[in-house]
Amino acid sequence: MQENIDKRDRAAQFRLRLARAMEDRHVSQSALARHIGVDRSTVSQLLTGHGARLPNAHVVGGCAAALGVSADWLLSLSDRPESAAEILASSLSFTEAPRALVDERIFDWHKEAAGYKIRYVPATLPDMLKTRAVLEWEYAPHLGRTADQAIGASEDRLTWMRSAQSDYEIAMPLFEIESFASGTGYYQGLCPAIRQEQIDHLLELCEQLYPRMRIYLFDAKRLYSAPVTIFGPLLCVFYAGSHYMAFRDRDRIETFSRHFDTLVREADVAARDFPDHLRQLRTAVSGKN
Repeated sequence: MQENIDKRDRAAQFRLRLARAMEDRHVSQSALARHIGVDRSTVSQLLTGHGARLPNAHVVGGCAAALGVSADWLLSLSDRPESAAEILASSLSFTEAPRALVDERIFDWHKEAAGYKIRYVPATLPDMLKTRAVLEWEYAPHLGRTADQAIGASEDRLTWMRSAQSDYEIAMPLFEIESFASGTGYYQGLCPAIRQEQIDHLLELCEQLYPRMRIYLFDAKRLYSAPVTIFGPLLCVFYAGSHYMAFRDRDRIETFSRHFDTLVREADVAARDFPDHLRQLRTAVSGKN
């Protein structure tokens, strides 16, 4: 869309778009006139007039409301005919986030974005990188007697996610991996042997999957990020605990992609240095046994 458009061109475009919207919605001149409170001859003039004159704001707004399009689109200020409410409804959605391993919604988003780069700030260690022992410790209280069955069923999906030909960039605060290694905070009560096994597992995955999988650690005293996943150019999803908030419009995806770029650029531990950092943490865990 041109930023500066000739008044005659804008008026001609208004007539074309008004006629198109009326045809698409099967609205007659008489019906439109009744809806916006003008004579039928006024609507006829809107459609067949000449020159650079545009109708007043009241008439334009009435036409837009009657036809279910945006006034900006009628006036060639936007290429999208949807109203602002429709655009928001289509670009933003709220989905329940059950406390479960790889719930259906998350798995569907991964399948949709297969092959695209996935950028991820997890709430804890990423589930797809956890050992079975850590998953059982974390999810058993929520899954009850079905914990073993649920974890077993999820392993296939976690394997699929690891092999979906998507590059993964993962950014975590330094304190998350250090709290895990020391068994403090969220990870209090997790035995050292399980923590050592998990660190060894992460080291193995880093060796196998780098550079397709890159993990960065940022200092949360300088930077902050809510848990978010950016599925390529398709959508970005925030985790709010009980719900996911998903955006599909390009501008917001680009905004949060730039946010992720900052986390990577300002990371205290770069992806290539992450294994060495893990080894230091593992040594500290071993020394306490």
